Amino acid sequence: MNPDPYGDEPPEGEQDADPRPRDLAAERAVIGAMLLSRRAVDEIAPVLGDGEAFYHPAHAKIYETVLRLHDNPGGVAADPITVAAALRTSGELLLVGGETYLHTCVSAVPTAANGVDYADIVHEVWQLRRMYEIGHRLTVRARMPEASPDEVAAAVLAEVQALFGNGAGGKVEKLSVAERWEGFVDELEQEDDPSALDTPWPDLNEHIQFKPKEVTVVGAATSGGKSLLAINQAAHVAFRRRQPVVVFSIEMGGNELLGRITSSEANIELSKLVRRKLDDLEWRKIARISDRMTSEEAANFVIDDSPSITIPKIRSRIRWMVSQDRKPALVVVDYAQIVKPHGPNAGKNRTQDVANISIGMKEIADEFEVPVLLLAQFNRGAVGRQPLVSDFKDSSQIEQDASTVLLLHRELDEEGNDTGANAGKVMVIIAKNRNGQRGVETWLQFEGRYASLRNLTTQTPPR
Repeated sequence: MNPDPYGDEPPEGEQDADPRPRDLAAERAVIGAMLLSRRAVDEIAPVLGDGEAFYHPAHAKIYETVLRLHDNPGGVAADPITVAAALRTSGELLLVGGETYLHTCVSAVPTAANGVDYADIVHEVWQLRRMYEIGHRLTVRARMPEASPDEVAAAVLAEVQALFGNGAGGKVEKLSVAERWEGFVDELEQEDDPSALDTPWPDLNEHIQFKPKEVTVVGAATSGGKSLLAINQAAHVAFRRRQPVVVFSIEMGGNELLGRITSSEANIELSKLVRRKLDDLEWRKIARISDRMTSEEAANFVIDDSPSITIPKIRSRIRWMVSQDRKPALVVVDYAQIVKPHGPNAGKNRTQDVANISIGMKEIADEFEVPVLLLAQFNRGAVGRQPLVSDFKDSSQIEQDASTVLLLHRELDEEGNDTGANAGKVMVIIAKNRNGQRGVETWLQFEGRYASLRNLTTQTPPR
């Protein structure tokens, strides 16, 4: 650590070795205010957080020591004497310029009452410094032989969004019951939860909603209907609720998904779209939904069919949408077991890989405060019987991280065709529901030829 935290500028005639923005005078004023006033510490800490915003490591170390003394229940006040003693005990006093420098910081403060204003300056200069660093990394990445413009732009947008979304200190949270109460009552007075999303199926709406920070897992065997449920739900949010949606599809390509959306929205048999066998009636149906499919709502309906989807790529795409002021109201991932694992130990243990993917999706739901609809495949033992919550392939972590678990069951013969008294229907079992009743069974009409699931007991709302 550099023991000389004094000068702001290099000596006359010498070039500045570090061109990054900084304001050492403001940093000294922050430290001085905190050494003079307990109130200043309380006001400055929410602005500067863990002290990352300080340019000089000596200031960051003094700041950290002041907070440790200040936050210690029944401890001594943080002033130049007590802070010097603490730094001497840890062997770091000389590294920050000695006790003399602590008094220098105090004498640099016109008034401790302006401490939060000095902290704002430090925070703003830190943001400029980070932007300078991001720009440097952009230049380096752009000059790499394998550079992709889309990947470089996405990475930079993600960094900028993280910078201005998180800050150095972060927002001051409301933690106590007293602080939370008024907002809670305001929410109760509203007839519907404004943050919750419904489904296109009235029977299912009696029991579940999609809420921010929650992961809803939909499990099914092959051809069980989970992809149809996800696409129908995404289209409902995008076109009927007019909110942004992003769908990450590893199993199906963008045109394949668009064909299913078109089949459902226009009520055209999917096979005719796939084989390009459309008559005049079908073309008229396509013409009727053309405005919808080119609308602003459709522009905010994002399909990411990249061949290799990872948790960091999902996070980066969402940050990109947030940076464009179209934060997704719903994130759909199809499906968990084919998201590519990442990290130093990826690929060594399949169960741990899938568990990490599930945990990553929960972290994304929390970080961006969005509902996540995560599809998951059943293992082979679930074939031919009503599924259980323990049937998820590769990892039980999928069920543990979910707030809601929906299990889909179709009665199929060995060739995958509908059979029995419930042919043409799919059972939706609410196997887990933190916000309501579990164990409920609801039937939906399975209309695969129109890429749709429809309500049975009451009419599905018109498209």
